[in-house]
Amino acid sequence: MKKQLNVVGNLTFLYKMKLIGPFSQLITLRGMPLKGPLADDQLELLYGGGIVVDIGRIVAVGRFEDLHKQYPAAEVEEVIGQQTLLPGFVDAHTHICFAGNRAPDYALRVAGKSYLEIAEAGGGIWDSVIQTRAASQAALAQQTAARANSALRAGVTSMEVKSGYGLDVENELKMLRAIADARTLTPADLFATCLAAHIKPRDFNANDMAYLHHVLAVLLPIVRSEGLANRTDIFIEQTAFSQSEGRYYLQRAGQMGFELTVHADQFTPGGSVTAVACGAVSADHLEASTPHEIKLLAESNTVAVALPGASLGLGMDFVPARKLLDAGACLAIASDWNPGSAPMGDLLVQGSVLSAYQKLTLAETLAGLTFRAAYALRLTDRGTLENGRIADMQAYQTADYRDILYHQGTLKPIQVWKYGKPIR
Repeated sequence: MKKQLNVVGNLTFLYKMKLIGPFSQLITLRGMPLKGPLADDQLELLYGGGIVVDIGRIVAVGRFEDLHKQYPAAEVEEVIGQQTLLPGFVDAHTHICFAGNRAPDYALRVAGKSYLEIAEAGGGIWDSVIQTRAASQAALAQQTAARANSALRAGVTSMEVKSGYGLDVENELKMLRAIADARTLTPADLFATCLAAHIKPRDFNANDMAYLHHVLAVLLPIVRSEGLANRTDIFIEQTAFSQSEGRYYLQRAGQMGFELTVHADQFTPGGSVTAVACGAVSADHLEASTPHEIKLLAESNTVAVALPGASLGLGMDFVPARKLLDAGACLAIASDWNPGSAPMGDLLVQGSVLSAYQKLTLAETLAGLTFRAAYALRLTDRGTLENGRIADMQAYQTADYRDILYHQGTLKPIQVWKYGKPIR
């Protein structure tokens, strides 16, 4: 008998308990540690596996034939051919709410101009601010949802989305409201972060600290009261805010009840020191981290978020991911999808490339794209395939999970499920 109409996540549908399978391989990722290095033999591989889903959550994982006997009333969603099942990816750092593009920046960059030179010439973040301010809330919502849906088809079932291209109260709120509107236009889960402290806007006629005071006193209370975001971010860098300014902002925002994250150590070290000192959930970028920052991150509960897309887009070194893992850090891998430094937005390609350059095991890369990335957003209900978790899943047309990273992102999911519902 079919159950009543259920609302699960962003989806509404009639739901009956389902048994999905059999899969050639089913990679659960359950029972693995949050921190430190991982070996491939730590992965749990189920051959001929199946998964039982009810009202958007996983009820049971095991051998398909055994589950068929245990749940005879479950409707079977049969898998045809050789397929390998993984949890859905979690992208813990994106800027997909934006208007326009920065192709001129890219042309200047590959012609030899530096990030700072491009910004001083009118490009960079401020160029995106101008274009995003000119866009309507509805247009931003549509574009954000379109990017989220593109990522969803590639296996990314949950995404963090930052503001930060408004840089005044009116336009930061417009961006955050557009992200909220975008949730109604995509099955993917979108988690908003207020990045009003991206840079000091050029049209704010006071110093950096005065701008941060303005964000704290005027913008964040509205964000909080409207429930637009429970996370806030700040860019600590020579071209943005200093470590002392960042510490002040993070401490005050934390007192207001916001979770904290930091753009840290992208071009110069030190931002991650502030992130750890302030108890930030994550420190993201880290391309310039030294042994000092690596040790601090490893000894903390702050997740180190690698953004290989920015390294590719800017032609710079990758985050020292191998050293972070060996030191004992929790390493997540995110896309940094943005119009300037990381326009690619393909999380699987980026994870595969980072793995090759930093000699990450397949287990470390898959963990960084799933449950460790979920932890960077403090989400404990996804990222693994086990009882009670959200049924966010993706299947690849292969009998060997190693093919997924071996093909460096060109092998895409043949099927994606969000809350147990097939997306394509």
